[in-house]
Amino acid sequence: MSGQDEQNLRLGRYIVTTYGEEAVRAFVPPPLPPAPPVRLESMQLLLEQANQALGRLDGLASVLPDLSLFIYAYVRKEAVLSSQIEGTQSSLSDLMLFENDEAPGVPLHDVQEVSNYVAAINHGLARLRGGFPLSLRLIRELHEILLAQGRGSDKLPGEFRQSQNWIGGTRPGTAAFVPPPPDLVSECMNALELFLHEERQDLPVLIRAGLVHVQFESIHPFLDGNGRLGRLLITFLLCAAGVLREPILYLSLYFKQHRSAYYDLLDRVRTKGDWETWLDFFLTGVRDTSEQAATAARRILALFQEHQRQIEALGRPAASVLRVFEHLRRSPIVSIPGAAGKIPTVAEKRTARTNLFYPSDSVDCGTEAGARAPQWKATWRANTRGRAPVTRG
Repeated sequence: MSGQDEQNLRLGRYIVTTYGEEAVRAFVPPPLPPAPPVRLESMQLLLEQANQALGRLDGLASVLPDLSLFIYAYVRKEAVLSSQIEGTQSSLSDLMLFENDEAPGVPLHDVQEVSNYVAAINHGLARLRGGFPLSLRLIRELHEILLAQGRGSDKLPGEFRQSQNWIGGTRPGTAAFVPPPPDLVSECMNALELFLHEERQDLPVLIRAGLVHVQFESIHPFLDGNGRLGRLLITFLLCAAGVLREPILYLSLYFKQHRSAYYDLLDRVRTKGDWETWLDFFLTGVRDTSEQAATAARRILALFQEHQRQIEALGRPAASVLRVFEHLRRSPIVSIPGAAGKIPTVAEKRTARTNLFYPSDSVDCGTEAGARAPQWKATWRANTRGRAPVTRG
């Protein structure tokens, strides 16, 4: 059998349905794994590099003195980036203002969407750590949280769609891609769940994650939130398989930076059965993102250590200032009344004047831009009347 004939066996089928009075060709992907099998020989070096980079990142996370701080920032940066791909305008600062009951600088529904994403990540990880399998039930739970409030809350949160959706265009007839008709969604998702639970020694975990992401995006089982949930599945699959102990790999920035190639390669899998080119792209993203995240973690750790040394050099005020510093590491955006309620030193002192340096939200976890990020200086004039900071710029 020729190579072209083999590729043709991987192609899905099209079903002609009617939307309104218009005939529509909806794509139904074949079940995973691809047949004939993915040819891994040509990507062995890249697969090894991706696994090593991911292993170094996971190992680094285990030795960070306060891993929760890194995860706190990294999860929120991922939530912002993944939501921006879907069109939201919220920044990391907007999210943190929202979480501290302050007014963000963008529409509230944009920030709510990002906050929902953080909640979905936390819920999914808690379920996996509690022994719950990565399953259709968990996927529906995550979707329900993603769309719980704000934009999309009227799009059947937690339920597979019961009507036809499409990507691009104003209707299915002019769309760039039309996923399976609604009556086949459950069948396609059941097949995907079987693949998730199937133990296959011939398919490394990273390859499985790349396959699952494309399959989920091709099925597009929900009316809204498919892109965000499809990206989350990558991290959850790696955590469930034990490759990652913590949620510290997210590919949203990589997909955003290579948006055109990303969509072209998804389409190439559907139209040509070319899984190999997609997997090369995916593994490159895992390798590069892992290396960038590890670099960011080292930079953040070094920055914290340098600031702590500066504070310790203050002498007698150091103990009080360190309490404020520890609080700011966990909550970079705070109000004086809020800080006073959580830091006894602030409430007890009649007046405290402290110059603190802290990285701005432009310090991206896992991006080269983080290396050039400026710092902002906050001059705190805290007293029991809770006056606001004098400057922050």
